[in-house]
Amino acid sequence: MEGEKGNFQVSLRKRPRYIDPDACTACGDCAEVCPVVRPSEYDTGLAFRKATYKPYAQAIPGSFAIEKLDKAPCRMACPANINVQGYVQMVKEGKYREATEIIMRDLPLPGVLGRVCPHPCERSCRRGEVDEPIAIRELKRVAADHTNLSDIPVAEVEPKDEKVAIIGAGPAGLSAAYFLALEGYKVSVYEAMPEPGGMMRYGIPEHRLPRSVLDNEIENLKRYGIEIFTNTAVGKDITIEELQKHGAKAIFLGPGAWKGLKLRIRGEESEGVRDVTSFLREVHVGNLKKIEGKAVIIGGGHSALDGARVALRLGADEAHIIYRRSRTEMLAEPEEIEEAEKEGVKIHFLVAPLNIVGEDGKTKGIECIRTRLTEPDTTGRRKPIPVEGSEFFMEANHVIPAIGQEPDLDFLGQEMGVEISKWHLLKVNPETLQTNVPGIFAGGDAITGPATVIEAVDGGKRAARYMAKYLRGEELPTEWQEEPPVGTNWLEIPDDEPTMHRMKIPTLPVEERFSGFKEVNLLVDEETGKKEAARCLNCGGCCECYECVKACKAQAVTLETHAQKEEVLSINVGSVILAPGFEPFDPGKYDTYQYGHYRNVVTSMEFERILSATGPYMGHLKRPSDEKEPQKIAFFQCVGSRDINICDHAYCSSVCCMYAIKEAVVAKEHADHDVDTAIFFMDMRTYGKDFERYYDRAREEQGVRFIRSRIHTISEDPETHDLIIRYADENG
Repeated sequence: MEGEKGNFQVSLRKRPRYIDPDACTACGDCAEVCPVVRPSEYDTGLAFRKATYKPYAQAIPGSFAIEKLDKAPCRMACPANINVQGYVQMVKEGKYREATEIIMRDLPLPGVLGRVCPHPCERSCRRGEVDEPIAIRELKRVAADHTNLSDIPVAEVEPKDEKVAIIGAGPAGLSAAYFLALEGYKVSVYEAMPEPGGMMRYGIPEHRLPRSVLDNEIENLKRYGIEIFTNTAVGKDITIEELQKHGAKAIFLGPGAWKGLKLRIRGEESEGVRDVTSFLREVHVGNLKKIEGKAVIIGGGHSALDGARVALRLGADEAHIIYRRSRTEMLAEPEEIEEAEKEGVKIHFLVAPLNIVGEDGKTKGIECIRTRLTEPDTTGRRKPIPVEGSEFFMEANHVIPAIGQEPDLDFLGQEMGVEISKWHLLKVNPETLQTNVPGIFAGGDAITGPATVIEAVDGGKRAARYMAKYLRGEELPTEWQEEPPVGTNWLEIPDDEPTMHRMKIPTLPVEERFSGFKEVNLLVDEETGKKEAARCLNCGGCCECYECVKACKAQAVTLETHAQKEEVLSINVGSVILAPGFEPFDPGKYDTYQYGHYRNVVTSMEFERILSATGPYMGHLKRPSDEKEPQKIAFFQCVGSRDINICDHAYCSSVCCMYAIKEAVVAKEHADHDVDTAIFFMDMRTYGKDFERYYDRAREEQGVRFIRSRIHTISEDPETHDLIIRYADENG
């Protein structure tokens, strides 16, 4: 603010309402469908409101508003930036189709990722500060498995003339195809294998990802106009030059990483040694239906566990995993490790292979050595080093290395000029994912090395965004664009947030797992899924499900209003009235009173709302824990007095004694019976004759008890939630 008397120029920060106040009729339909429940500030947290709300009935202006904070941490941690909070809230409401629609804003394969995503979002879930993170991946599956994808309408988009070619029908390629199709482009996908899906089909066993789920979701993509050509190897059946001649204005390379890395030890060429990628692929296509003897898998990631569990299903007598680091360093998820061990997989930690021993060309075993770990290096990992003299022999009929993969890029040929890094990966602009050849983009394992399905999906989505810009003739950035800093303005976690343990995922009994490739992790029932979703703390306020947009007949809430930004307004005024109000004292600073822990311990402002006709209980005297009328009410006066450390009140706490007397008297008037009210105080400062008379009437006529004392402790009966007060009176 600047200026002088009668002429001030004031800058105001105007936060967005995310609703058009001129169009809003305050009907409340938006709040009815809003799934996010928040404590009501107007009712001092004793009642609840929605994220779409009107502060109170007489609020001016009378339109509704939407509370949005920073994006929820789970969403920010997701590589594909999926609106986790949004679909979790829809699952809570039993709106599975709507949940799946939210997922498919950023991900074309909800059922697949509902099973195989490593859920990095859960590591950021703030529910873990209370008890355990939300089972986010499983809730994605709940949504997808309860949704018929054909019921989700395909949005009408203006078709574009430009054609796009996608090489590889893995997660990156299918993702790029999906998001380009949503833009209206004509997309053709070329896949070398007999069926689409890439490593999702040929690298993840069916006991983790049923083929019916994958088939259904890939078939659904065809509804968006995507054409998929299988058994079509680019570089062999068709060249990139031919694709360009046939009209492809942009090309996405998503060949994946199919070449298993070699151990580079003696005996690796023996019969019975095959890398895990080849092993799983041979099983899927039906070339490998049975194995005998002992299988040893080398590695510590998902592929190693997959190889071991598949070996047992094919008839192996034993399946062993040797890993050169400890259990802590294993890249596979703990629950997958546990399930593998239940099935009989034996894991040997701190063991590394030296040589593969063969006889007559057939594998007989592995020479191994034990390892120990060094102190963490600059990356935080501990390096395994051999323990001298610890060599030993392990029998094995099958050795399956699962130590990594790399892409096979021979199909590109030298004439294309696409640059390849020293790690044998495609070199791309880290922001746009465009290669050095204009119009050719890449993503997935071919640029990152072996990664996760969700990371590949994100690569396809990012590439699609910049491919669309390229096709529109827009200039692309030449270097990495710094992401805006992640905000931490989230809803506070209440001190009294109840503990609710994470749901348990049902699994197929172990004895039923070896008769085929039945899915091991089973679907939870609807009620369990809804309860799990209800554990969400709604960190970001509005979950951007956009149910309010559908509900608003006046079109006061639209996708455009949801995108409103904060404004700074400048206005000219003649005078300014300062009315800052006051800041309520937080008694939670004192452990004595257990405020915030016991629901029936309330502040004077909260008690005012309880007594108010417009309050949460419509003026009826009720206690928050069970909404029953209390038999006894204790008022603690002088809270914060004699305290220069927390309150800076050396003597009086500066709260009028008349306040407590008035509340005690009004409480008696509101009660349906003769409620016992007692005021615990240190000093009574009722200035003036009339105040003193009110004090006398409260004591003598209304029966309010006054106890000069100091509170020692408050405890609670856990069953009735009645409070027990211990105090010292004037007699000690």
